[in-house]
Amino acid sequence: MTLPDHIELQGEGIGLIAGTDEVGRGPLAGDVVAAAVILDPANPIAGLADSKKLSEKQRASCLQKIQAQSLAFAVGRASVEEIDRLNILHASLLAMRRAVEALSLQPGFVYVDGNRCPDWPYASQAVVGGDNSLDCIAAASILAKVTRDAEMVAMDAMYPGYGFARHKGYPTPAHLEALRELGPCIVHRRSFGPVAQLL
Repeated sequence: MTLPDHIELQGEGIGLIAGTDEVGRGPLAGDVVAAAVILDPANPIAGLADSKKLSEKQRASCLQKIQAQSLAFAVGRASVEEIDRLNILHASLLAMRRAVEALSLQPGFVYVDGNRCPDWPYASQAVVGGDNSLDCIAAASILAKVTRDAEMVAMDAMYPGYGFARHKGYPTPAHLEALRELGPCIVHRRSFGPVAQLL
């Protein structure tokens, strides 16, 4: 699939182009966090890539550039309660919609990581593996991951014993063992199998 670049889309009168991505579909705890970024075509950012392929230090460096050089950026989320009520797919789409709506500049076109777009009025295209092929989505993935990771570290202090700072809520053996010993806490997703089995 050949994706139009900024110049082609702007030549068609599209205007500003945003990318959006979410982080946190797989964890057993915490919100799903999305970000949206409008990059400045005249001020490209070197080193952007899928956040999962970057080290923590590389993500922090990229985040500084995103915040300094992009035209607009924002974070959106869906809560644990919304995840349990809507399911993780629809909660992820809701988080991305909220991130785009929170941008200080509204885009004329949005690239969405994944295989479907949220229900919204924006002209948009879903791109499977977009965080590997489009800088605007890669930037959003970095912003979302750094934001969510920091929140899970803070959550570790609020709910000690689960190891949130280490595994960020993902179902690692250590997390599953802590769940069995301590039981679920308020930030665990009740609709997810390993948590539901303990309720």
